[in-house]
Amino acid sequence: METQPYMLLFRNTGPENHQHLSPEQRQQLITRWNAWFESLLAQGKAVEGQPLELETRVVSGASGSRVVDGPFPETKEAIGGYVKLMVSGMDEATEIARQHPGLVYGMLIEVRAMTPHCHLGVTTKSSDAR
Repeated sequence: METQPYMLLFRNTGPENHQHLSPEQRQQLITRWNAWFESLLAQGKAVEGQPLELETRVVSGASGSRVVDGPFPETKEAIGGYVKLMVSGMDEATEIARQHPGLVYGMLIEVRAMTPHCHLGVTTKSSDAR
């Protein structure tokens, strides 16, 4: 079966989402989250995953003339982490996302297909990978 790369982008994952949990509940969430990810690794469906720091920097404008440091108040929109999958398609990636134990605590997961073809023609793979 041919697989395609997909990204699960985690939003609404900041500490404020878990403040109401007891230490035992937090540990249970961590245990379930790790089991979810480790199962995907064992099945060869997850390639990598990583949480992201709350600190952020946004660069914009010509020649990067504007640099703004965060975190920003709209943290629910910030990407808090990701998992890269190799799966059969959008339906399988979505089903994997639906099983994430953090959803019950308000986490949002954006499922996105990765593509080797940029609409601008920008190189998206190293010359070694082609």
